[in-house]
Parts: sequence; structure tokens; C-alpha cells
Amino acid sequence: MKTTVVSSWQQFMNLTAELDGWAFRGQQDANWLLQSSLSRYLAAFVPDRSTWRIQEQRAIRIFRRKAHNYLSDVRALSDDLRCLGLMQHHGAPTRLLDFTKSPYVAAFFALERAVSDAAIFAVNTPALWTNRAYPTTTPHLTRDMIDPRRKGNFEKFFLTDKNPVIWFGEPSEMDQRLIAQAGTFVLPGLLQKPLDEIVSNYSSDDELLRKIVLPPSVREDAMRSLYRMNITNASLFPDMEGLARSIALELEIVWPTASVKHSVDDA
Repeated sequence: MKTTVVSSWQQFMNLTAELDGWAFRGQQDANWLLQSSLSRYLAAFVPDRSTWRIQEQRAIRIFRRKAHNYLSDVRALSDDLRCLGLMQHHGAPTRLLDFTKSPYVAAFFALERAVSDAAIFAVNTPALWTNRAYPTTTPHLTRDMIDPRRKGNFEKFFLTDKNPVIWFGEPSEMDQRLIAQAGTFVLPGLLQKPLDEIVSNYSSDDELLRKIVLPPSVREDAMRSLYRMNITNASLFPDMEGLARSIALELEIVWPTASVKHSVDDA
């Protein structure tokens, strides 16, 4: 995996302009592994890795048994990818990794609360889409073949936790947050390996994964630029939670530049 450390926000914009069609994920600490929330949680709290597959299955089963009490449309629970998306949306650890088609949205998530080097991971989804890249040990497991939107495929190719593959895409029906964030999911076939290790087993003439490190010196210019683009928590999370979370950036970006002649009530 190639790693690039940018020295300016302009360099980041120029660099990502070359990655047309790729998918991006922002992480606020450049040292964090590229892994799902479920992998991180299990690694921290469930030392017996032989039980991970069973624990994941149990978590999904419990969610399906109880979530209907809070849903107006329970059909989503019978759709594997939509069900995982619901779990992820509401804070449950899953094997999904949130990516976005926008490098700027990824940069916002990386930098919003960063106090050290942050990172953007970029995946070459066009190469994976056209099957110019394929898993070396299981070349027959193409993206179409393992598509988790097809009934039975999630259980067969992912819940078994045996296949060194990744799939990317969106559920058949997308929620407001996924739309607002230009979101997409990356779904790994293994819990015990970070995404870069799985991708390293793919055969391709194309570069498949890139890491872009954003040092703290880039953050101020970046956050002001993203604010002008209307990339904030309020726009990315179109609900009351997003509005509330956006206030922190308002404090940081707006108040320091406001005229001292204006009172807080006038601003």
C-alpha cells in the first residue's frame, strides 16, 4: 500500500482529483488499522478468536429479533446488507466499513476531531468493479458472485469468515445518511485481518489501495474549505443529531472570525 504524506490542503485536493471513481475512508488517527468496528471490538474484548464467527452471528440474530419494535418497515431486517446497515447506523459493531465516494467527506471525518496525523484510505473500486483485480487464492469469487444483496450470499461468503475477499457497494434501498454522505460500504470476508492485508492478496496490474496522511498543519485550511463546501455534521447527518454535532465546528470556524462589535445574540 502506497502512503503519501501531504503538506497542504491544496496538495490533497490535487492528489485525490487523480483518483477518479475511487472510494475513500477517513480515520482521525493515522496509526489506526483499516478494520471494521466489529473487528476492533472483538480484538479488544473477546480474546478467544475461535468464537468470533459465532459471536457475530449471535449479534445479528439478537438485533433481528428485537429491532422490529423500533421500525416502521420491518422488511429491512430480512435483507442482509440493509440489516447490517441499520446496525451500523445505530452504533452496533459490524463487519461493514463506511466509505464515501467523496474524498472531501472522508477528509471531514478524518480531520473533524483529529489532534495528530489523520489518514484517508482510498480503494480503487473501478478496478474491483470490472474484475481487473481478483483474489489470488479464490479467483472465481468475483464481485458479482459474492454480492451480499443476493439471498444467501452473506451467510455463504462472509458469515463463514473464511474467504479473503472484499465486496463494495450499497444496499438496494439507501437511508438519508448514506445518501447525504455519498456513502458506500466495504464488506470484508475476514474479521481477523485488516482490509489492507486482504487487498494485498489480490492480483492486479492496478494500484488497489492508497493511504494519504494529513498532518495537523493541514487541518485549519481543510476545515475552513470544507465548511465553505457545506460539508459539516449538519449536512452529513440530516437530523437533530447532526445539527447538534455541527455546533462544535461553528464555535471553531465562525466565532473566531466574527466581529467583536456583534454580540452573541446578533451573530
